[in-house]
Amino acid sequence: MATATLRTERIEARLLPHQKARIEQAASIRGLSVSDFVVQISDEAAVKTIVEHKTWELSQRDQRAFVKALLSPPPPNARLRREMKRYLVGQRGVR
Repeated sequence: MATATLRTERIEARLLPHQKARIEQAASIRGLSVSDFVVQISDEAAVKTIVEHKTWELSQRDQRAFVKALLSPPPPNARLRREMKRYLVGQRGVR
């Protein structure tokens, strides 16, 4: 027996008349209620937005430059050495 998850959260939105009509038409085409259509499409858009935000897409040239920088970083300059020393001193004081 499948267990149903209750939908308890709400969202409200104000629409222009043509937006509402278009959403109602699209929901009807998919055989969904307006509410189910809005939830489904909004959730799909949310997942896509989050994935795009968390994903880098690099050209092959940029991929090679990125990997080269990771595998062969330049030697640390004076500022980086100074900050690393400051960080390590701070870490010893935390323990």
